[in-house]
Amino acid sequence: MNAASSKPTNYRWWICSLLFFATTINYLDRQVLSLTWKDFIVPEFHWTDNDYGTITGLFSIFYAISMLCAGRFVDWMDTKRGFMWAIGVWSIGACLHAFCGIATSGILAGEWLVGFEHARQIIGTVDNVARIASVSVSLFIFARFVLALGEAGNFPAAIKATAEYFPKKDRAYSTSIFNAGATVGALAAPVVIPPIAKAWGWEAAFIIIGALGFLWMGFWQFMYRKPDQNPHVNAAELEYIQQDHAADAAVQAASGNTSHATKMSFFACLKYKQTWAFAAGKFMTDGVWWFYLFWTPAYLSSVYGIKSSDSAGKLGIFVLYAITMLSIIGGWLPSYFVGKKGMEPYAGRMKAMLIFAFFPLLALLAQPLGKYTFWMPVIIIGIAGAAHQAWSANLFSTIGDMFPKKAIATITGIGGMAGGVGSFIINKGAGKLFDFAADTQMTFMGFHGKEAGYFIVFSICAVAYLIGWAIMKSLVPKYRPITDL
Repeated sequence: MNAASSKPTNYRWWICSLLFFATTINYLDRQVLSLTWKDFIVPEFHWTDNDYGTITGLFSIFYAISMLCAGRFVDWMDTKRGFMWAIGVWSIGACLHAFCGIATSGILAGEWLVGFEHARQIIGTVDNVARIASVSVSLFIFARFVLALGEAGNFPAAIKATAEYFPKKDRAYSTSIFNAGATVGALAAPVVIPPIAKAWGWEAAFIIIGALGFLWMGFWQFMYRKPDQNPHVNAAELEYIQQDHAADAAVQAASGNTSHATKMSFFACLKYKQTWAFAAGKFMTDGVWWFYLFWTPAYLSSVYGIKSSDSAGKLGIFVLYAITMLSIIGGWLPSYFVGKKGMEPYAGRMKAMLIFAFFPLLALLAQPLGKYTFWMPVIIIGIAGAAHQAWSANLFSTIGDMFPKKAIATITGIGGMAGGVGSFIINKGAGKLFDFAADTQMTFMGFHGKEAGYFIVFSICAVAYLIGWAIMKSLVPKYRPITDL
């Protein structure tokens, strides 16, 4: 460390960039299935919307349970090793999807040592379509389980790293930057994944995208250390990073708590309203983002006949997620409220989150305006997605506002579990609703069949944020940091 230098280094932003790329890879791996199932996998395995809903719904449950364990795991292993394990496991899980076809041919026909194309041919000779669907769905569920197990570690580790490298006033902004990786991953996915699947098969898309995680691990291993142990962080930057330490120590001293324990009970976290406020915010809104992520390609295909491999489909998904890049404002707005308006961090974040909670109401117009052009729902979903990401960046930052660093990953895991449960409900429910709506030609608010089903789900997504904000505000109306952990 160069203690003589008076000008702060900016190594914290290199760490933020690593977190950004990890989140980008995380969402790329997650998106491969949503961009290949309808046009590439269904012809081979004969899935229904309900089958896909089961796979995505169970992924949400696996993710939820894994988030609960991942937070504890990251707190136990600490940031560096915890993140290495997480991305290693999810990269293996991503690649496993590619071998589900070979495993299906092995189970159905006893042919295991075959290539991807040969496996497709073998499956094509099997007359029992229901059996093909059942076996392949089970295998994809297993691959999604491994993916979820690893991916659950991304946000607990990233939020913990952010708390280690950034003062409270900058955490929403740094979180919004690395969280933008979710948008960039979703943005790159329709440009990269369908062409790979079309050129070399859907299996290649899972393998190529999955391998990116192993590349990232090399950079993380050599670049990440704690700020006070990192030779790239000088004394001035370290002082900037640790500017909250004196204030936090004063709050603890005033509360009579001088404990320096490094471990805390999971159940101890549940006694705080702050924990339940964060969990409620995640439960109400995570499923909305995942619904848009998992179902938008299928929505364009089912309602407008636009496939993910079509030029219009790729452009539509690209534009949608390009709009969500506006979410970077999510980090700037609370900084404005805190720095320019003098609000304390929690109040500034809650005011920003209330503003962002109104934008998803536009989803009520997605289906009605879609009768004019498919670009209307694309733009509206993009705006709603940007609002979600802005909301999410601030929601994550409330943990660092109120909890000590030793509890951050655990609290993130608890909230992630709540979000995963909410995601399971909306994804599994959507799959069953869409099949039911198509089979019965259900009518709702002037829409018929699957269009009626999508209108119902869009309506739920539209109001979820305001409900979530109201619950959070009622649980924690004012800034109340935890000082007795």
